[in-house]
Amino acid sequence: MKLSNYTMESEHENGTLIRSRNQALKPIQTTNILKRRGNDDDNIKMKSTFLAEQDMMLMMAEKDEPVSPAGRFFNEQNFTVHILAILGCKTKIFPDVFKQGLLHTLLKHPRFSSLMVNEGGNLKWVRTNVDMDKHVIIADMGDDDEVLAEKFVEDYIYDLTKTSLDKSKPLWEVHIINQKTKEAEGGLFVFKIHHSMGDGMSLVSLLLACTRPITDPDTVPTLPIPKHKQNHNHDNQDSCNNKSSGGFITSSLRWSKGVLWLLQLFWNTLVDIFLFLATGFFLRDSQTPIRAPPFQQSSSPRRIIFRSFSLDDFKLVKNATNSTINDVALGVTQAGLSRYLNRRYGENKNNKDEGDSSRGTVNNLPNNIRLRSVLLVNIRPSPGIQDLADMMEKNGEAEWGNKLGYVLIPLTIDLKEDPLDYIRQVKLQIDRKKHSLEALSTSYISAIVFLLFGIKELMVNFQSYMKKMTIVLTVDEDRIPDPHQLCNDIEDSLKLIKDTIIERGLVK
Repeated sequence: MKLSNYTMESEHENGTLIRSRNQALKPIQTTNILKRRGNDDDNIKMKSTFLAEQDMMLMMAEKDEPVSPAGRFFNEQNFTVHILAILGCKTKIFPDVFKQGLLHTLLKHPRFSSLMVNEGGNLKWVRTNVDMDKHVIIADMGDDDEVLAEKFVEDYIYDLTKTSLDKSKPLWEVHIINQKTKEAEGGLFVFKIHHSMGDGMSLVSLLLACTRPITDPDTVPTLPIPKHKQNHNHDNQDSCNNKSSGGFITSSLRWSKGVLWLLQLFWNTLVDIFLFLATGFFLRDSQTPIRAPPFQQSSSPRRIIFRSFSLDDFKLVKNATNSTINDVALGVTQAGLSRYLNRRYGENKNNKDEGDSSRGTVNNLPNNIRLRSVLLVNIRPSPGIQDLADMMEKNGEAEWGNKLGYVLIPLTIDLKEDPLDYIRQVKLQIDRKKHSLEALSTSYISAIVFLLFGIKELMVNFQSYMKKMTIVLTVDEDRIPDPHQLCNDIEDSLKLIKDTIIERGLVK
């Protein structure tokens, strides 16, 4: 995904263009600005200051907004969580143009132009003026070598995890790296945002609301509607027709199925919440090479690496196993972790046949490893893109904040003879979780969730866009010193599962 503002166009690797503009405000003559870039930096700053001061007069009339409970928790002294997002561009990034674009889009959102202020023990969002130079930071590598550029970006992001945002200014930064990499031909944006500002779904929706399609600059982007939602109205109509034509027996069967459905939902929820709390209090994961010792919370910086795969490979596995993309992502992660841990245990045992161990042909894994994954679940619809656009352009209202639930999924760490078993096991687990209120229930105890589980040594994110699936690993290098090897194991697992499907003729 690429971000652009006004005449600075961005393009994803596969060619989709988006352009950011604002309907409610007069357009900025960015073409002239670029032509006079060398001479008119002072004019740009004066214009930015004027617009910011003009907006500030409107801000002062607005009431302060209290910080949500989740936002307060993310602001605890010993628990500070930031969101790092990376956006690649096909064309070179012009910082001055980008700043002008932010004035008319992102800074119209209250969170991005407010300080978190403690007044008598109560945290509030207080609107303030924004100095763009303190928020937009330009990094220069000084070398055009693409291999060195990849390492520079990785180390630069690693350094960002070492520090917290300055609370004397709004809690966000944008770092611009005008360097060609494998993922971006022109440059990169690295967003660093405090998690109290909102969750990932809100921020992604806000990003889309800041952009416009190049083919129709007067409309906000639209998202495709899933097929099951498109068919929902037809299903409801068919249901009504059946109800009108059905008799007493049909109604009784439907009522009985409804009661059984509710009973199963209640039972699944009860069991899931018990296991969730038990895991936090006493049913700990097994001690493995990737897990820190009990009651030892690591505060070391996190190494973040990412790699892109073909989304078609995930779809091929999904269709062959009658599962979902999420099932495949978690199943591939489970398989990759099994390979990685097998290698680590082999190294600890000083296995003489180390070559075979690294390929997974020698099983070095202990029996009955207990390892759980905590999945984050969005428990509300994402903010509407049009609502967020109205929020920035017309001071409208849109639902915002952190609204996440948590689901505990046990992982099977083993070297399986049939690679498809990794997907099948995950599918069974997730299908059952869909018939449970675990995510909704745990959303009300989010603070306890983090106290019980803390920040883990490994976090895995999957992001699909434009026929690519990008996997992002965030690791504690004290426990996972070779994250690129773990990424290789996940990639090899996906290839093994895909090849198995092709060999068996299961492609649909």
